Amino acid sequence: MDDFKLKVSASPHVRSKDNTSDIMFDVIIALVPATIFGIWQFGSHAAILVAACMISAVLFEALYQYGMKKKITVSDCSAALTGLLLALNLPPTLPVWMAVVGSAFAIIIVKQLFGGLGQNFMNPALAARCFLVLTFGRFMTNFVIDGVTAATPLARLKMGLPIDLGNMFFGNIAGTIGETSAIALLIGAAYLLIKRIIAPTIPLIYIGTFAICIVIYAITQDFEVLDYTLAHLCGGGLMLGAWFMATDYVTSPITTKGKVVFGIILGLLTFVLRIFGSTPEGVSYAIIFSNLLVPLIEKATVPKAFGQGADIKKEDKKSKKDKVDEEDSKSDDREDKNILPDYTKETKKDKESKTKSKMDLKSIVKAIAAIFVITLIMGAALGVVYNITKDPIAETKEKAKQEAYETVFPSADRVVVEELDYASINELFHQFTSDDITMDELGIAVDSSNNALGYVITVTNSAGYNGDIQMMVGIDFSGVIQGISFLTLNETVGFGMEAENEKFLNQFIGKKVELFSYTKTGSNSPSEIDAISGATITTSAVVDSVNAVLIFVILLGGGF
Repeated sequence: MDDFKLKVSASPHVRSKDNTSDIMFDVIIALVPATIFGIWQFGSHAAILVAACMISAVLFEALYQYGMKKKITVSDCSAALTGLLLALNLPPTLPVWMAVVGSAFAIIIVKQLFGGLGQNFMNPALAARCFLVLTFGRFMTNFVIDGVTAATPLARLKMGLPIDLGNMFFGNIAGTIGETSAIALLIGAAYLLIKRIIAPTIPLIYIGTFAICIVIYAITQDFEVLDYTLAHLCGGGLMLGAWFMATDYVTSPITTKGKVVFGIILGLLTFVLRIFGSTPEGVSYAIIFSNLLVPLIEKATVPKAFGQGADIKKEDKKSKKDKVDEEDSKSDDREDKNILPDYTKETKKDKESKTKSKMDLKSIVKAIAAIFVITLIMGAALGVVYNITKDPIAETKEKAKQEAYETVFPSADRVVVEELDYASINELFHQFTSDDITMDELGIAVDSSNNALGYVITVTNSAGYNGDIQMMVGIDFSGVIQGISFLTLNETVGFGMEAENEKFLNQFIGKKVELFSYTKTGSNSPSEIDAISGATITTSAVVDSVNAVLIFVILLGGGF
């Protein structure tokens, strides 16, 4: 009898052959098609990122649990799944150490510090992705396809540029490692549905709500409704988020009505963030924000327990009958005293039920008020910081701009900036140059006697290795380049950042050519530029930008 033990737990008791490790392993299997495609599409560095995220996530969980003297649970595969999901949400060029930092944030900060699996308040992988975006923004927004930096389809869509729906569906586009191929993600989703690991409620309500909003918006904007809607459905990680992260057991509602409400909120938030936000993406932030609302959603949608209220009603009827009998026996006294029977008096259970209802409502209101106050305080704090720093930042930018003017046109006394319709100018500009290059500013360099000497033109090229390259070029009316200065350059140290060196820039200055080209074997003519070793993409972006300025000056009628 000493060895006989009973396991006591609260009802209801549900029997299932599946355990946590089986479920997590099934989700990992479902992500294999998207993972394989991402590695095939983006190369060996993508494979290294996937391996680094999964291994580091498992190690961080084991080390934390060992250090805190807790049971080590890495065998349940939840840490490995978190690492995989994080990797699939990363750009393929991200440095490995940043991915490892993301894994540490996901496992230690979001998961373990809140009690481990089943206690985290938001999806750890998405929380880590948002953390990395806020911390290493320029690295997290650098997307490459075929070794060339390119805008994602949603970014092109937001800029009004054409996109290819076929490439978006099959995955031949720029994006994060796991989000590009819609068909690979749908194959994985089908596996989860067949295995009954997830229910289709949240994904379908989420995607449906978002699609309805997009259709309405497309109609109001006179867009091609079908193409515009399908582009938004296939791009930006919607399929990855809807099927694999919004359905997370821990951070999604368990009530039927709650799942519907959760899906609607996800769809609305994604629409608002994508269309009216500053970035073309919205899935990650929509999911983690909705995760915070799950306790409120469940409280508001919790169903009434089976039979609840029956005992109260029975007791109610009995009490009222007793009251009637008692009142009848005292009818004479009531008539004499002109006292009416009190049929409205509440029973104790009535009061308890109403009190509980009021407390639930009160707690919901308190939670909403707390979120509102926290948001208000944080917003006010950010506003104060912005007001304090905006003038110094503006002064610093203006000082850097003036120094750049002096560098690109040393013989000029000042630069007069023209107030022009740059949107219209860029429409013409893009007919002769790459869509990656935009005209930001046109200035006229003048001497002390107000004689015009040439142009100072600022352009931005989005095809840099690590993001935008903004540069200022001075060129006189005869077509001779006077100087070049970078306003934004975030390339790799020791490689692309060598573009700032005089040795590289002096290859352009003082020359008058129709167009420049670059070579890796040594220049043989004034129009050839020696490429920066190990930084062909950066070299190409700089040369293309200078050529765009030359083309623009010719269009202006610069006299050469």
